[in-house]
Amino acid sequence: MKPFAVTLLPCLLACVASADPNRLPREGAPGDARLAAEPRPDLVVADFEGDTYGDWKTTGTAFGPGPARGTLPNQMPVTGFLGRGLANSYHGGDDSTGTLTSPPFTVERPYLNFLVGGGKYPGETCVNLLLDGQVVRTATGPNDRPGGSEQLDWRSWDVKELAGKKVVIEIVDRRKGGWGHVCVDHIVQSDRPRQAGPVRRDLAVSEPYLLLPVKNGAAKRRLTVRVDDRVVRDFDIELADGEPDFLVFCDVSAFKGKTLRLETQLPAESKALEAVRQSGEAVPGDSLYREKYRPQFHFTARRGWLNDPNGLVFFRGEYHLFFQHNPYGREWGNMHWGHAVSPDLVHWRELPVALYPAKYGDWAFSGSAVVDAGNTSGFGTRDEPPLVAAFTSTGRGECIVYSTDRGRGWREHDGNPVVKHAGRDPRLLWHEASRRWVMAVYDEHDGKQWIAFHTSPDLKKWTFASRIEGFFECPDLFELPVEGKEGERRWVLYAADGRYVVGAFDGKTFTPEGGKHTLWYGNFYAAQTFSDAPDGRRVQIGWARGVDFPGMPFNQQMTVPCRLSLRATPDGPRLFAEPVREMDRLHARKFVGSDRVLRPGDNLLDVVGGGLLDVRVEFDAGQAESFGFRFRGVPVTYDVAKQTLTCNGVSAPLRPVDGRVRLRILVDRGSVEAFGQDGAVAVSAAAIPPEGRTGNEVFSRGGPTKLVSLEVFELRSAWPER
Repeated sequence: MKPFAVTLLPCLLACVASADPNRLPREGAPGDARLAAEPRPDLVVADFEGDTYGDWKTTGTAFGPGPARGTLPNQMPVTGFLGRGLANSYHGGDDSTGTLTSPPFTVERPYLNFLVGGGKYPGETCVNLLLDGQVVRTATGPNDRPGGSEQLDWRSWDVKELAGKKVVIEIVDRRKGGWGHVCVDHIVQSDRPRQAGPVRRDLAVSEPYLLLPVKNGAAKRRLTVRVDDRVVRDFDIELADGEPDFLVFCDVSAFKGKTLRLETQLPAESKALEAVRQSGEAVPGDSLYREKYRPQFHFTARRGWLNDPNGLVFFRGEYHLFFQHNPYGREWGNMHWGHAVSPDLVHWRELPVALYPAKYGDWAFSGSAVVDAGNTSGFGTRDEPPLVAAFTSTGRGECIVYSTDRGRGWREHDGNPVVKHAGRDPRLLWHEASRRWVMAVYDEHDGKQWIAFHTSPDLKKWTFASRIEGFFECPDLFELPVEGKEGERRWVLYAADGRYVVGAFDGKTFTPEGGKHTLWYGNFYAAQTFSDAPDGRRVQIGWARGVDFPGMPFNQQMTVPCRLSLRATPDGPRLFAEPVREMDRLHARKFVGSDRVLRPGDNLLDVVGGGLLDVRVEFDAGQAESFGFRFRGVPVTYDVAKQTLTCNGVSAPLRPVDGRVRLRILVDRGSVEAFGQDGAVAVSAAAIPPEGRTGNEVFSRGGPTKLVSLEVFELRSAWPER
């Protein structure tokens, strides 16, 4: 048997709890006469801890030969079950179907409690209670969309009127095709319900932040915050009962002096809402940016999850980085637009959330921002031009917002949504030749994947112009001169996976020259470039997708900002990426080694112990089979025969030039980024070093390598000291 919670409360405390003004009345509350006595130990119907289902009967293939040991292959992480096993109908994937049926048992307690997760498809993915072969109770999983979380939560059935009768539990997966399965665990008969019920708490706002306790893997609860009966915040959160893993903050500074009402669903014994407290700081104490795995020169959010960069724009001395953000947990969800600004692309200051979802379920997905310098929108003036952003409202379509205070506050355009279609991620730009605004947006049309182009004179009224097939999510579109070809310019169309095409764009239609090309490899996705950047630079930041930070109160990072250039090559114009020159501002101690032969066993970096590095090196392969570096145990290797650069398992083709290989390598606490042949190839690799590894090494294998030049800079942190 696996451990489970049994709450022992005397009748007096149970009655007092039922009168708690913060606990709303619900069926089966502790005041019920049948629960007046001290609760008896639960009776376990099934805990799925064995290697087989025992007397339970299966049909079909969905449930496999026995209980799953947690997450099955290709399934999203399953959480919330007890012990090591559960009934999981994902055996064989979402297309498998079947049933799992218990032997008959007698109802001996007033409640049946069980954990359930998976698809919210009544009659198709569900748990049924059968009496004489008829369904008398049923429950589904809580997830109503493909890709929903695989988290189990408690459900409770009141079965008092069935006392003494023989019943059967049937777990069902009849969902054919597409997403949909069911996970069940720990079915028990009990004197008390375990299903969460409504609770609330009122708080007079005296400080700018609420601090909320989070426990990774706890049941997600929808937390609604009201002011004057108006919903002002509404999100999912893994509220902690007991010691939290970390605290997240909710900005309530706009409501100082008012009373907030917090509403959620919690089990009867939960104290999670009582643990919410007010604070004058978003992150109290001095640990911010000093956490064990916190990257020191890649942007990360103070708290919570981060993904796609959004709205990259330069305005009046500030680079604005907006980003997809879950402020309330370290996993994806609750999509807001986070916001940070920088004077130099290196030192970032996180500001309050820029865009909140319009309502729960209508999330603020990716988009872009521009300076409306001519005030074509009328949102500002010519002297005080507005910042204008476009984003995908998941419940409405493509929406326009604007700011007249340097991006600190944003207002919705009255005419939203401006484009309605099956798609997302609008990219705004000004097309000078046609004197029109352009929106390049991912579009799902006729069962295919496209980038659609819309045009507008004023950022408010949009007209469809054309489509180009074969691109998925998060487009970017820009024009660059072709270096090495005097007077030539080309347009570049980019998509989320980093693949791009070079061609011509007349403001309505993109005409490619040849096929797609790859610049970035590895942990790189959904990149955007800055609008209105000074000096005509085209600066790109991507999401380093999959760079995880275990045990930290934040998750995911951006890639280092890079200047893009389009250069003439024997294969035609190609993009190159190099870290922006402002990165040099972090340089500290410098180590130099040049014009020497590096033999197997040699290591010039044994005197370099830093964990934050900027390495610039040129090798002549000589007789070596491979050469490269180890940074705190993380390998960066060039294979001479295969002409391949590999960073911690991520490989990219890289041809020598005149027999030589030039590399620029940036090493941070969670990643290694390598740029080959002056940015012809860029690699981003997740790389938290093995515990206890501190040294650095440059090596040659299978023969000597000539080290033409080597510069190694230790780097300072870009974060402010507290």
